[in-house]
Amino acid sequence: MSGLFEHSPWVEERADAAPSSGNRHADLMAVVHAASREEQLALIRAHPELAGKAAIDGTLTQASAAEQASAGLDRLTPEEYARFHALNAAYRAAHDMPFIICVRLTDKAGILAAMEERAAHDTETEIAAALAEIGKITKLRLEDQP
Repeated sequence: MSGLFEHSPWVEERADAAPSSGNRHADLMAVVHAASREEQLALIRAHPELAGKAAIDGTLTQASAAEQASAGLDRLTPEEYARFHALNAAYRAAHDMPFIICVRLTDKAGILAAMEERAAHDTETEIAAALAEIGKITKLRLEDQP
């Protein structure tokens, strides 16, 4: 498996076992959308918090580390780190999952604004948003493959 989905090889395994539509990304996302709610939540929760513990202790996947670095999240000031930490905590308290955004399509300011805005949404809206963002992340990761 190529690691397109954070710590969730089951998505690729199921897509590989199903007939192909000829569009790999569509096939993968069809698996995600057909998954049970529990599986979808496990997929979402397999993602690291932005500028969180995994980034600090170096346990991010290679893809996540590169993506977070592309948005400057590996070069935060202490004040920025504290803000990310507080927003991550507020989001997790509101929705019981990490905040997910395709960091390659935004910047630090955009990420922070989205974290603040989306924390106030209802959880069902945020599950849908997280799955859509995972779709964007996966599409870019697929495009990066040789």
